[in-house]
Order: sequence, then C-alpha cells, then structure tokens
Amino acid sequence: MVASMTGYGRGQFRSKGVEVSAEIRSVNNRYLDIVLKLPRVLNDYDQKIRELIGRHLSRGRISVTLTITSRENPYETLSLNMPLVETYVRLAREINKKFRLRTPVNVNQLIALPDVILSDAGAKNDDRTWQYTEKALTEALIGLADMRRKEGENLLRDFQNRIRTLDQRLEEIETIAAARPRAELEKLRSRISGLVQEQRVDEQRLELELALLADRLDITEECVRFHSHNKEFLAILERDEAPGRKLNFLLQEMHREINTIGSKAVSAEISHRVVEIKEEIEKLREQVQNIE
Repeated sequence: MVASMTGYGRGQFRSKGVEVSAEIRSVNNRYLDIVLKLPRVLNDYDQKIRELIGRHLSRGRISVTLTITSRENPYETLSLNMPLVETYVRLAREINKKFRLRTPVNVNQLIALPDVILSDAGAKNDDRTWQYTEKALTEALIGLADMRRKEGENLLRDFQNRIRTLDQRLEEIETIAAARPRAELEKLRSRISGLVQEQRVDEQRLELELALLADRLDITEECVRFHSHNKEFLAILERDEAPGRKLNFLLQEMHREINTIGSKAVSAEISHRVVEIKEEIEKLREQVQNIE
C-alpha cells in the first residue's frame, strides 16, 4: 500500500509523576534521515531511538522532539566538578599572564564549559525513563504512519488517474500511427505522378516502398512495452510496501519508450500527444518523490 513521506505524529505517556511527550514530523527524502532533539537524560538512548524509528519507517527526513517533565526535582543532585573548575581558572590566568591581558574570569562562562556541572539526575530511573519514552514514541510513530497512509491513499488515486490518461493518449497515438503508412504512400504516389505525368507508376514498387515505410514508422513494440509499464506501475503501488525506488526506475523506462515513439512518428498529431505524455510522466515523477 502506498504511504506518503509527509506526516505528523504525537504521543504521550504518563506514570508516577513523570510525563514523556514525543512529536514526529516527516518530509520526503531519498533515504532515512533522522534528526533527534532529546533531553539530556535520553542522550544514552540515541541509538535505541533510531532503531525504533527504523523499524517503522524506511524513507524520509524524520524530525523527532522528545520532552520529559516530572513532579520530582531532577536537579537536586547537581554539583560542581571542582577539580575541573580549578583547572579552567588556572589556565585562564596563565593566558592572561602570557599575553598581558586583563580579562577577568567570568562565572557564567565557567558554568557553560563542558562537564563543569555534574548530575546523576535520572540515573536511578534510567530503565523506567526508557520504557516511558518507548511507549510515547511508539504512539507518535503509529499516528505518523496513519497520517502518511491517508496521504498515500490520495496519492494512489492521483497515480491511477494519470496512468489512465497515459493509456488513453497512447491509444490515440496507436490509432493515428496505424493510418500513417498508407497516408505517406498516397503522398509519395502524388509526388511521383507529378514528376512522371506521362509514365505509368509501378504499383508493385510503390507497395514495396509502403512496406519499407511501414517498418520505419512502426511503433507497435514501443506501445506494447509502454502499456506493460503502465500495468506494472499500478501493480507495484498495490503490491509493494515501499515502492518509491521501483517506480522511479519504471518512469525512466516509460520516458525512454515515449522518446522512441516521438522520434519515429513523423506526425504533428502524434508529436502533440507525445508532449502531453511527457508532461504526465514528469508529474508522476514529482509525486513519486513523496511516497515511501
């Protein structure tokens, strides 16, 4: 079933004074690209979060925001890493002395330096925090998948309509092409009659020219392959879970066939329909970029 790569999902889980919220947004991307915005307590679970997302999604740029709120004070165990602070201060004074600077040591800048503030907040509840996070994130992923699936249903209807249009235009080309050799023969007969008015035209030679002309203008194989590609396009949409890459390849083949048809068909009527088909293929290509 077709699924769009555009969607949004939200999940929440509350228990024992702790609430975890998860928000997921996705847009189209050639590969699976995950961007995480996590609270510090979940930094160690980065890989687990990515693996969980990867089990639900295969393509798209995925932006995830996780927040944790608690009735407990998570910062009551904050402390200073005094040995590191003393080292930073000593180095700052040495820089001032060496370069004859008078820059004072700023407390706010010190606090912002890596590992100056220590905390074991959440250390006692790591397993519980991950369990809550997993439930909230799974709920958000389910919501995202549902929205992507609904968008995919709209895309599927659009694909079906466009494929029907391609088949119709191709049938029109086949009808026009069937009459082309005989029409070209009549033009050839008229030109020859004008050049040799008093001589009899060799009908057998003209029939031979007609056969050669029909062979040069024949687009039967290309049309058969194009119709086959149209059927396969719809079959892939119904059959495959993530059809995007296959459909891209199939559209390349369809474009190649219509180019060949356009080069063989020396007819303004056919050329106009070839242009229309190319426009539809390009629209299909744009829409395929939005599905997983």
